[in-house]
Amino acid sequence: MSLPSTTTAPSWTEVAGAFPALRQTVNGHPLVYLDSAATSLKPTVVIDAVSEYYRDYPSNVHRSVHTLAGRATEAYEAARARVAGFIGTRAENLVFTHGTTESVNLVANGWARRHLQPGDEILLTPAEHHSNLVPWQQAARATGARLVYAELSPEGHLSMAALRAAFTPRTRLVTVAHVSNVLGTENPIRQVVELAHRHDAVVVVDGAQSVPHLPVSVTELGVDFFAFSGHKMCGPTGIGALYGRPDRLRETDPLLFGGEMIAEVDRERATWADVPYRFEGGTPNVAGAIGLAAAVQFLESVGMQRIAVHSRELAVEAAERLAPLPGAAVYGSLANRQAVVAFNLAGVHPHDVAQVLDSLGIAVRAGHHCAQPLMATLAIQSSARASFYLYNTREDVDRLVDGLREVGRYFGR
Repeated sequence: MSLPSTTTAPSWTEVAGAFPALRQTVNGHPLVYLDSAATSLKPTVVIDAVSEYYRDYPSNVHRSVHTLAGRATEAYEAARARVAGFIGTRAENLVFTHGTTESVNLVANGWARRHLQPGDEILLTPAEHHSNLVPWQQAARATGARLVYAELSPEGHLSMAALRAAFTPRTRLVTVAHVSNVLGTENPIRQVVELAHRHDAVVVVDGAQSVPHLPVSVTELGVDFFAFSGHKMCGPTGIGALYGRPDRLRETDPLLFGGEMIAEVDRERATWADVPYRFEGGTPNVAGAIGLAAAVQFLESVGMQRIAVHSRELAVEAAERLAPLPGAAVYGSLANRQAVVAFNLAGVHPHDVAQVLDSLGIAVRAGHHCAQPLMATLAIQSSARASFYLYNTREDVDRLVDGLREVGRYFGR
């Protein structure tokens, strides 16, 4: 099912109807899917685009001259242009990767290991996802650089005062999430960039939780590198992208070496193809790129500003309604909150919360959310997390709140 082709924006009921996974029941209940921060559901148009590639023109790209290969190459490069336009840049500045994790690793290995020196500093926060922390730990070990943390405000926000205080003459790179995958906090990236560039530091942004929900222009933000994943924005798994400023990409080494990323190879040496192709060694995820482009077209048809408002309203309502429940702790403040609500119920393990909710057909995440330093900062081991997206409704918030009351009754609260 695709969205109606009208001049007016589709209703949220029409949007939800485009996602076949929502037509099922789980444990005898209609599915309420509140785990989009982990991975989103896929609309029919994305599933169809991927299926069409595998059915009709399942060829490799940039290699053969036959008709199917030409069609695949054209679709793959059209996908690059579409995804690049979605984040406000040109196709040549967008590298297809497997997702945010590979994108950050590409910068950590290809740029940081090449340019950082012993004693240089990488500035970040304790709220980072492990994918935007562990690669920098490894880069620091390899180069002799060190990690410096700007601590969060008591509300869990990135403190610009703390960030300014953390800068030193040795700060070479700043990396931060655009939106926290635990607190839902939207960080002031433009301010971070302006501050960092005054200190001649490079800025790397984890956009995994922002690109699915917010209108994003990397050009307006002014970032040096920006990473995101397709599977969190209605696209297939195994596809994502890295934006890089042209000058930064040119001074970055490839992560993968092999076919199709070279200009020339002889017995002793090789030279690299132009950006972005030097970073896409081997057979790329052609189907994933085509599916991601279909996802972008779908999101654009709904409207990113509408999605931003809708997701935030649901998250804020959920946070406000969860907070008064007996024993409830909701993490982060309402200010700048996007689509995520992390919470705990006193005396009930988050996994137990998630299992009871699952018995009611409600899917949430439970665990440390790949953010153990943040868990330590919050003085907890783990939490439950409900995350909202364009296919969720206020009725889903009702189901969540009712489900948590049932959790309380089950555990005698």
